[in-house]
Amino acid sequence: MAPRFIWSCILVSLLHLAASVTANGSRWALLQPSIGVSAMHMQLLHNDHVIIFDRTDFGLSNISLPAGNCRDDPRDQALQHDCSAHSVDYDVVSNSFRPLTILTDTWCSSATVAPDGRIIQTGGFNDGERAVRIFDPCCDGSNCDWVENPSALASRRWYATNQILPDGRAIIIGGRRQFNYEFYPKFSDEGIFKLPFLSQTHDPEENNLYPFVHLNVDGNLFVFANNRAILLDYRAVKVMRSYPVMPEGDPRNYPSSGSSVLLPLSPAADEAEVLVCGGAPKGSYISASKNRVFVTASSTCGRIKITDESPEWQMETMPVSRVMGDMVLLPTGAEVLIINGAGAGTAGWELGSNPVLTPVIYQPDGPPGYRFTLQKPSTIPRLYHSTAIMLRDGRVLVGGSNPHVGYNFSSVQYPTELSLEAFSPDYLDQKASDRRPQIDTEGSTIELAYGCEFALSFTASELRNESVTVTMLAPAFATHSFSMNQRLLILASKAAMSGGESRYCVTVTAPPSGMVAPPGYYMVFVVNEGVPSDGAWVRLR
Repeated sequence: MAPRFIWSCILVSLLHLAASVTANGSRWALLQPSIGVSAMHMQLLHNDHVIIFDRTDFGLSNISLPAGNCRDDPRDQALQHDCSAHSVDYDVVSNSFRPLTILTDTWCSSATVAPDGRIIQTGGFNDGERAVRIFDPCCDGSNCDWVENPSALASRRWYATNQILPDGRAIIIGGRRQFNYEFYPKFSDEGIFKLPFLSQTHDPEENNLYPFVHLNVDGNLFVFANNRAILLDYRAVKVMRSYPVMPEGDPRNYPSSGSSVLLPLSPAADEAEVLVCGGAPKGSYISASKNRVFVTASSTCGRIKITDESPEWQMETMPVSRVMGDMVLLPTGAEVLIINGAGAGTAGWELGSNPVLTPVIYQPDGPPGYRFTLQKPSTIPRLYHSTAIMLRDGRVLVGGSNPHVGYNFSSVQYPTELSLEAFSPDYLDQKASDRRPQIDTEGSTIELAYGCEFALSFTASELRNESVTVTMLAPAFATHSFSMNQRLLILASKAAMSGGESRYCVTVTAPPSGMVAPPGYYMVFVVNEGVPSDGAWVRLR
């Protein structure tokens, strides 16, 4: 007979298994076994297409360019004559994709979406370090392509971060050995602006690349690098305040690669709170790269109310350690998804191990100690160079993972991953279908003006509480564990009025200013008892 403590362990394991698998209806679906490129960068556009790309110096991809569109680059370190594509246009609705032509190297670059819906994509490596690439989505989605200016930036931008500003322009901050920022487009007299904070947070492992940047509700920028943060008045080139060092002192930016989100903003939009999760302890990069010893990743999250007079970090512990994870704001307005990544090591070629296959949902307003919920695990490791973004239908698109110098599909522990998956949170479970609203938009984009009221008509089979929530989500640019420009607002709304036969109408107030919500395209969701509708595209200006 087995000792009592063994039976106790078995019982605890079975109870944990039941709680983590059957307590929610989350699920995974393979969308494409291969799109030909690894999804190092992803951006959803307002035509429900996702622009995906990796880097031009990976060598031959698994998808060809259209005839006559080969890339010839004598400086390329992998393949100087390349007739394969390194970018694709993925159509979410039809689950299809087509190749796009990128000529300059997009490795570890950054982007925003302009108010008119164009991707403004900046920087990279080699011949792409000063490039600006623009993708203008076309109505039929079949013949638009990248337009490139290889010398549009004032400085080299490799591992930089972009943020859309209240005036609709993009600010481009940092990059490898770039302790400054610049704008796109520029005013006539603009160049680069020094930011000493980036040199102060630079260390031998760097750990200040891809800084976490969030637009505060006062119009200034929260900038987090290594283990520190400031509030930057980018117009006056002035640091307005310095925040406390994050407890534990470990770095959270590339290559330690934690992740960060600005938590959902309330209708009053008078407070803002930032969440930073995961990363790698100090020394992890050197340990992995020089000694092949993979240090266990961080298991902590820190959150800080950046608008407080005396803000302090509040620390929490995740169920699993995670580095290179992605954080996605869910349209419920009450949940943050933490997905992808590794349990040990850091970002970099061959420097991560122990893939974390199980996503976690974090509920910011849940009781302390009970805010994390394990989700159904994937079967595909998503390590270095993986991404995740929110789609309009409530699914999370997941792709990428290539921890190698080039494409490598055999004789390695974690082959280059060209597939796309969809993760469906439990609000998409069939059991929630009666509560799922459906917005009546007929596919057209809703035009919004700041501070003005607008009406959303919707249907719902079961609406017990007419005080539905309306959320507005900016589609983010995801790369290297950080989703730039990700922003979710809970909008002021009145009780839904019944129109009979399960039809309702809710009156909503648009955000008050560009400081709260920069101009551009957003997805608006009606949320009924934690179950969101499909989003409706709106344009705020």
